[in-house]
Amino acid sequence: MANIPAPLLIPDYRAFWVARFLATVGGMMLVIVIGWQVYDIARQTMSPRDAAFLLGMVGLVQFLPLFSLTLVVGVVADRVDRRYIARAALALELLCAGALAYLSLRHEITIPALFIVAALLGVGRAFAGPSLSALAPNLVPRAILPSAIALNAISWQSGAVLGPPLGAYLYAADPASPYVIAAMLFAGAMYALFRIGPVPRPEPSKISPWRSLVEGLGYVRHNRIVLGAISLDLFAVLLGGATAMLPVYARDVLHVGVEGLGPLRAAPAVGAALTALVLAVRPIKRHVGPIMFACVALFGIATIVFGQSTNLRLSMGALVVLGAADMISVYIRSSLIQLHTPDAMRGRVSSVSMLFVSASNELGEFESGVTAAWFGPVEAVIAGGIGAVVVTGIWAWQFPELRRADRFVDPEAPPDPPALSPGGEKPSPAL
Repeated sequence: MANIPAPLLIPDYRAFWVARFLATVGGMMLVIVIGWQVYDIARQTMSPRDAAFLLGMVGLVQFLPLFSLTLVVGVVADRVDRRYIARAALALELLCAGALAYLSLRHEITIPALFIVAALLGVGRAFAGPSLSALAPNLVPRAILPSAIALNAISWQSGAVLGPPLGAYLYAADPASPYVIAAMLFAGAMYALFRIGPVPRPEPSKISPWRSLVEGLGYVRHNRIVLGAISLDLFAVLLGGATAMLPVYARDVLHVGVEGLGPLRAAPAVGAALTALVLAVRPIKRHVGPIMFACVALFGIATIVFGQSTNLRLSMGALVVLGAADMISVYIRSSLIQLHTPDAMRGRVSSVSMLFVSASNELGEFESGVTAAWFGPVEAVIAGGIGAVVVTGIWAWQFPELRRADRFVDPEAPPDPPALSPGGEKPSPAL
């Protein structure tokens, strides 16, 4: 038992970890197949640039519900049992997978249908993201939270490694099968969430939801560490979104087809998962600010290398490095945000963080699609990598507090007071 990471010794956290893993595998299967089908169907009648624009629109239709709902969901996550919210979100994703399975079996998949489902998946993610992010700190003691965050990343990245190739190979064998398997995985994730017992949370706030929302935004705005960490990720990933153009590279640049798209999409997660495994055993304790800035710059450099490559092995290697650098950045950012935020506001702050992450991912896909339509897919990826490096330099100058950050928290700072459960009792030591 001594070699098992401490968070995994907690039954509720183990159930949470399994749920996150299964949901990620299912979600990544949907992402890879939806993106490929949109681009492949569009290429039958369109040029690569026009088809790439439609591929970018997939990101936009997912971002719009995230943008509309995420901040509101953050307020809900601080008022309603976070387990209920996550279960409902997974139920919606299960329905989306089931609908695509039905359409595939009837050979009625169309681009409008894929866009509608992508938008509904955005709704599900808007509810799942803040609720799961706010739930995790309630399942482990504060002292081992950084290790739990690294393990969270392992569950996500492991699912992201397995999901894309599994979805691609299943699609090559039978277009309906990845949707059927994804629905089964979402059902398993829901079952795991039902295994988690009641968790402690703050007393319900007596102020209005709108004022709660404003307080969450105000906290992020005035906490320079949290604001700098969140916004750095937003702009760096927004500009350096190479993964958005992977269907283009698989079909028209590297010429490896859908079977090659799966490994390409999994490559960043391979680098990230290996890095997360190291971080779970040997977490970063010093020089967290400089390390984060260095890794974001490396992320941009790896994006440039991938954009210029026409060799599959070099492209895969660049994506692995990109994922490893991003994992370290995400690990440091997540730890800083969670440990610099009072538990009573974690749902609202997590929702703001989720909004920024969604903007950098889904809106970044749209930006990549638009840029690809203007200048070409390869040029869009290279320009995005250069932009990520430039943003890193600007943020290092604008946020000296973050650049000079040595530890996640001040060792002299007192811990947060224990949260109260809905019944008014203090949480048990096991939590």
